[in-house]
Amino acid sequence: MSKNRISRRDFLAATTTTAAFAVTGCATNTARVVPGKISPNEKLNVAAIGAGGKGQSDILGTSAENIVALCDADWREGASAHETMYRAKKGGHNPRQYTDYRKMLEEMPEIDAVNVSTPDHTHAPAAYMAMKLGKHVYVQKPLTHTVAEARLLRDTAREMKVVTQMGNQGHCGDGVRELCEMVWAGAIGDITESHTWTNRPVWPQGFTKPLKKEDIPEGLDWDVWIGTAPMRDFNGGYAPFKWRGWWDYGCGALGDMACHIMDPVYWALQLYKAKTFTVELVSQDGYFYPQSFPHKSVIKYTFPKRGKMPAVEVYWHDGVKDAPVRPEGVPADEKLGDGDNGSLFIGSKGFLTTGCYGGNSRLAPASLMKDYTKPTPYLERVPGENPHTNWTNAIKNGVQAASNFDYAAPFSEMVVFGNIVLATGRPLEYDRTKMLITNDKMANAMLSKEYRKGWELPVRKPSV
Repeated sequence: MSKNRISRRDFLAATTTTAAFAVTGCATNTARVVPGKISPNEKLNVAAIGAGGKGQSDILGTSAENIVALCDADWREGASAHETMYRAKKGGHNPRQYTDYRKMLEEMPEIDAVNVSTPDHTHAPAAYMAMKLGKHVYVQKPLTHTVAEARLLRDTAREMKVVTQMGNQGHCGDGVRELCEMVWAGAIGDITESHTWTNRPVWPQGFTKPLKKEDIPEGLDWDVWIGTAPMRDFNGGYAPFKWRGWWDYGCGALGDMACHIMDPVYWALQLYKAKTFTVELVSQDGYFYPQSFPHKSVIKYTFPKRGKMPAVEVYWHDGVKDAPVRPEGVPADEKLGDGDNGSLFIGSKGFLTTGCYGGNSRLAPASLMKDYTKPTPYLERVPGENPHTNWTNAIKNGVQAASNFDYAAPFSEMVVFGNIVLATGRPLEYDRTKMLITNDKMANAMLSKEYRKGWELPVRKPSV
């Protein structure tokens, strides 16, 4: 197999701070690394950073390729990372096992592509290191923990010319494309308001203090798991599952679900075209929890006119059990969205609703669909609606995947920006072109974060 690979020795020799790189994996000055050339008939060497939980379905979703390594900071006996290893071997793979992704990436230059399915705060350092080594990356949603990290990953992907994909799998579905075609055909006229809702969180939130110290379990590398975050004592209330609710590790309900449920809103309403937007906190249970996210909240984004599309108010609701808005004429027993997750579009000529991943898009009330003919499909469909094969096929064919970082990074940036409003409680005006909050200098610091010593990333600082 003829591939243009770079060895660990060559990479470290080209790094200006070799010792620091060996420790952190977050070097900022590296030689140009060209991704290996793969023919459509060859198999990729794919590795997992995060093999348990969602990482299991992500890496096994690439089982048509060669799964060569599984890395997870948590290899406790009986944990799902062990189950992933078992299933990979049963499927004919023989992956090497790692706890620290930095060591894996240094020792295995033969890796072509990496799947990153870790807690939110470790997405950026893992993906950044992999891309700087010329690896193609598939990164779970939300793409990053902060706005500045989203910019870093987008820019690095462009620099390294790697193929990227964010794990908001609905973006590869036919449903979201049908929705866009309906909206763009004027099915409900000019849309000036939308509502997106979720039943999340389904994990504990609303903490005011850190949890009590517990013994670190055997099989868990707590230092690697903490990664870029401030060090704190281990407690099972942080890992393996409940990290989403903590500021240091997750992005709350917004980060967990908005990259899925708001994707139809972001794409169909072409919010990516807006150079500015404002965000305000409508409500939440309590003002601010210093350790974690609130139990429920409502956030409003306001976007200016975009081409022919009018200004629009985009509402996010979490911690709810049903659609927060029911238009007049929609029967009380008619489900909007998927019930506890979904979106509703309010237009000058009517209403349109869609499910969690953009599926089952329909006019509301649903009875209107009897006399409605959907537009002739014209957006390209993803074969099998499969995000993993969409990514691996894109690598082999030298094209970009559907939710590549040129799309996913600005979208994630918009999503995680909402958490800055949750933290401050103040309305914020954002200039995307400058990566700058224009009405609140203090809030600009929250576009990035402080990194634990030895885990720094070369993120762009706001131009204040």
